[in-house]
Amino acid sequence: MIPRYQRILFWTFNLAILVMALVLLRGCEQAREKLTRRRDETPLAAPIASPSETVHLALASDATGSIAMADRELALPAETTARVRVLLGRLIAECSYKNSAHPIESGPAVDDVFLLDLPLRPAVGAQPPGEVKATATGNADGSSVSELSPGPHLPGGQLAVVNLRGTFADHHPSGIEPETLTIDSIIGTLYANFPRIEQVRFLVDGRPRETLNGHADLLRTYAVVNPATKPGQAGR
Repeated sequence: MIPRYQRILFWTFNLAILVMALVLLRGCEQAREKLTRRRDETPLAAPIASPSETVHLALASDATGSIAMADRELALPAETTARVRVLLGRLIAECSYKNSAHPIESGPAVDDVFLLDLPLRPAVGAQPPGEVKATATGNADGSSVSELSPGPHLPGGQLAVVNLRGTFADHHPSGIEPETLTIDSIIGTLYANFPRIEQVRFLVDGRPRETLNGHADLLRTYAVVNPATKPGQAGR
């Protein structure tokens, strides 16, 4: 007959093994979740002392290759260029969320936004009317700014120059469809929230860049149109 203390010891060991197995399984699940979960490196926005308002985001879907509008409540600053920058930052941040239909790596994306009234003033040696050309010139501190020659006349309209960060462009998913969807998403969001913006150009780190990440053209001027159409075909 097995002594009582041995039976107690036996069942104690079995219970300890069961508890360790459960702990290991839970640890494996947590490790797998950390590996599969997208890192959220989007910087926290500073609190804005203004009431929330309804904004419209043009969210892209890789599965359908389409743009769908979604309403969000967001506090925006009063200044227009700051409003554009915050809104586009929220748009890119939503693409970095888990289970996003158009996944993009999180992190700061829009460095700055410039709004220019149309028509732009002619520059010396400007291109013929109807063309817009961006060139980079250096500042004393080594940075660069963009000089834009005039585009077509649009009474009351504005040209938005969106300066993207190089890290965002370099880590953007490469391919004609994902890159085009990102551009269409930005254009659709501008269309839905800023009626004066009629054209948009893109810079990367303050300089013209041929493509977003190898495919979508960033040297053209895009017309800001309804996202239900094909914005990528509306460039000038």
